[in-house]
Amino acid sequence: MSEDEILAEFRAADALLEGHFILSSGLHSSRYLQCARVLADPMRAARLASALAATMPRDVRGAIEIVVSPAMGGIIAGHEMGRALGVEAVFVERPTGIFELRRGFRLKPGQKVLLMEDVVTTGLSSREAIAAVEEAGGEVIAAAALVDRSNGEADLGVPFFPLVSLAVPTYEADALPQDLAAIPAEKPGSRKAA
Repeated sequence: MSEDEILAEFRAADALLEGHFILSSGLHSSRYLQCARVLADPMRAARLASALAATMPRDVRGAIEIVVSPAMGGIIAGHEMGRALGVEAVFVERPTGIFELRRGFRLKPGQKVLLMEDVVTTGLSSREAIAAVEEAGGEVIAAAALVDRSNGEADLGVPFFPLVSLAVPTYEADALPQDLAAIPAEKPGSRKAA
């Protein structure tokens, strides 16, 4: 899929939003990708995950034994990536504020993991999820996301494969441009603002 085709999928799902948004990282932005909307259509989710899997090097794809995603936003993306790769997909969640495997999910010692996200902005939740996978005995060999909003700056400590990269400026709350500050902020993500 080309970048234009990928963004057309987001637009068709009304998932590319304009306004004033507080991201999961606590940063502010004038654009927001609501991946939950684009992933609500199972056929669209499957197309995007398959397209992403196809961009990954064959040796990486072949080494992946399981996909792990952070709850909440990454669950559907992770499930579809597991389907595209033909491997099981599980998720970590934060019942006490720290990611952990629950619900009987287990990793075999040394099991090769793909960490799958919907959107990466700063990489914080990805790094936290990677730490949880390592704590559970898995080895994250790569990370992937539908969207990289980090402007290429997120360092996840493993090879990172986004389907599309969007360079959208983000701002600290005390450094908003005047036009953005004039619009009421909304928090559409799954995590409380930092």
